[in-house]
Amino acid sequence: QVQLVESGGGLVQVGASLRLSCAASGRTISMYTMGWFRQAPGKEREFVAAISWTGDTTSYADSMKGRFTITRDSAKNTVYLQMNSLKPEDTAVYYCAGNFRTRWAPIATSAAPYDSWGQGTQVTVSS
Repeated sequence: QVQLVESGGGLVQVGASLRLSCAASGRTISMYTMGWFRQAPGKEREFVAAISWTGDTTSYADSMKGRFTITRDSAKNTVYLQMNSLKPEDTAVYYCAGNFRTRWAPIATSAAPYDSWGQGTQVTVSS
C-alpha cells in the first residue's frame, strides 16, 4: 500500500514562494507518473502539474506555467512542487497523487488515472 504525505504548505504573502514536498512510502515512485492537484473552497479539484516517471517530461496548468515547477527525486522517493510568485488565487489545499496502477505511464492531467492520493497541505496566500 502506497502512502503519500505532503508537507510544506503555509500562510504566505502575495509574491512569496513555497516548496511543497510529497514523500512516498510503501513503493518506489521511480516507475510511476506523479502529479499535483489543488482544491479551493467551493471549487472542484483542479490539475496543477505532473511529471513523467523519467522526470524528463512535465506538464502544467496554464495559470501555473512559468511560476510552478514540479520535480522528483527518486532516491528520496519524493516529489516536489516549487511555487513562486504566489497569488491569492493560488490559495487551496494541494494534493499529491500517483498513478501506481500503470508502470511507465504517460503524463496525465486529469485525476482519473491517479489511484493514490495524499491528505493534502493547505496553502494560503494573503494580500
